[in-house]
Amino acid sequence: MAVIKMDWQKNLLVAAILATLLLLVIRWHEYQEKLPTQPAVAAQTTSAANTSSDAPVSTATNGEIPTATNSVPETTTAPVAAPQLISVKTDSLDVVINAQGGDVVKVALPRYYAKLDTPDQPFLLLDSHDSHVYVAQSGLVGANGTDTAQGRPVFSSEKSAYQLADGQDQLQVDLVLQQGDVKITKRFTFKRGEYLVKVDYLIDNQSSSPWSAQLYGQIKRDSQNFVKVSALEMNPFLGAAITTTEENYKKFTFAKIAESEFKTTRPGGWVAMVQHYFISAWIPDANSDNTFSLRKLGTNDLYLLGFTGKVNEVAPGTQGSFGASFYAGPKDTERLEEISPHLELTVDYGWLWWLSKPLFWVMKAIHDLVGNWGLAIIGLIIIIKALFFKLSATSYKSMAKMRKLAPKMAEMKERYGDDRQKFSQEMMKLYKNEQVNPFGGCLPLLIQMPVFLAFYYVLMESVELRHSPFFGWITDLSVKDPYFVLPIIYGITMWFMQKLNPQPTDPMQARIMQMLPIVFTIMFLWFPAGMVLYWVTNNLLSIAQQYVITKQIENADTSK
Repeated sequence: MAVIKMDWQKNLLVAAILATLLLLVIRWHEYQEKLPTQPAVAAQTTSAANTSSDAPVSTATNGEIPTATNSVPETTTAPVAAPQLISVKTDSLDVVINAQGGDVVKVALPRYYAKLDTPDQPFLLLDSHDSHVYVAQSGLVGANGTDTAQGRPVFSSEKSAYQLADGQDQLQVDLVLQQGDVKITKRFTFKRGEYLVKVDYLIDNQSSSPWSAQLYGQIKRDSQNFVKVSALEMNPFLGAAITTTEENYKKFTFAKIAESEFKTTRPGGWVAMVQHYFISAWIPDANSDNTFSLRKLGTNDLYLLGFTGKVNEVAPGTQGSFGASFYAGPKDTERLEEISPHLELTVDYGWLWWLSKPLFWVMKAIHDLVGNWGLAIIGLIIIIKALFFKLSATSYKSMAKMRKLAPKMAEMKERYGDDRQKFSQEMMKLYKNEQVNPFGGCLPLLIQMPVFLAFYYVLMESVELRHSPFFGWITDLSVKDPYFVLPIIYGITMWFMQKLNPQPTDPMQARIMQMLPIVFTIMFLWFPAGMVLYWVTNNLLSIAQQYVITKQIENADTSK
């Protein structure tokens, strides 16, 4: 029995490390299978004058239009050969709207660069061209719907370009369609500093019959992933997300959607396309029941994530309005929380969200004081280490005592040779006589692991770190250290920490432990600088605390 306990104790740390490395390698291989053949940023050549690549000219919908709850008549809208593209520019959004259907076929974010060294090229979130499709569609289905299986309506607009002027807080873009005696206005409302766009339908029914239709909104996208991560770095989620009556946040990979369509109905709600740092989402009327669906479009690599609202009726000779909101922008936790319940969960902290959210709140508060996200990371690590100071001290005291016993353990190892059972018995007797708990150094650290893992997810998901500088050569905390200084420092600090810890008595384990600083240094070469800064700071503080405690124990023994 003693032999079994000793074997488990000896191999616990090595097994945990190897399992972690294996998991990371598996995740990387899963990601590699979906690497795109062409980067999305290449689509930035799209312009409002180019109609050949940004949107289809044909009015056929090929199964894109969702099913309404009432009958759908043949469309009465005459097709137009070359629909107009309408450019809209605000301080936060650079949008292109296709007059055919009134779809958003391009969204660029001027406040976020495609790359740090290309500030003249905004990050491109939505786009449509030959090799990549990502657009936001909306329209009307039902008894008097304008969108049918036979075609999409073509709206008219006063101008082909709109821009939010200096001193102007709001910009409205109206697309108009005459449906017999019914005038339909599709109005886009943009606000300064906002990534949320209001999409309203204004119905002026001057006919002699009631008018009715249902609003739908959907995101159409292929499954290409343009986020490249290092070989052992965790791959950010790419796919659909939705809130249901059973689950506040439910994720779907493209593969899962391809297997079977998902459908649900609930009051309010939202549906989103989630990627690293950014999302797009449709948020329908919170006061009505909406039907949400996630489905693959035929055999193509295209997916539809959308909703269909309630039936809206406008009596003869009256006017009515209804609408939804569309968000396209960064994963700003505070803003998403304001827009719709549980939308902030698209900032995906995993199962440790209940720890990650307060950690991010504290880090943001520190940033508001110091104005530097690197210093905010350091500040939060100091606070965490302070909170766990006594618990860490218990662990380090146990390690220091184990380190003190290292010569005796080596002597016993030499004395008993291959008699593992006798060695284990003498080892347990030594622990008992010296009042040392061999697990005392591990348990306090295991208790702290969820906090550090939660902080890892905070650093992975925080768009605030994207293109944020630290000091000197580190100009972007979200990408690797260009000169690998931080990973090298991390390797050195890990080596120092090993010297302060008791060394394994087993030669094989000792050699593996000696290699770990090199292995982790190589692994961290491609990790984001902000993440490596987090580990370096944690190691330096741990070394300082462990060194002081070890010296205190050694001095106490000397004075006896």
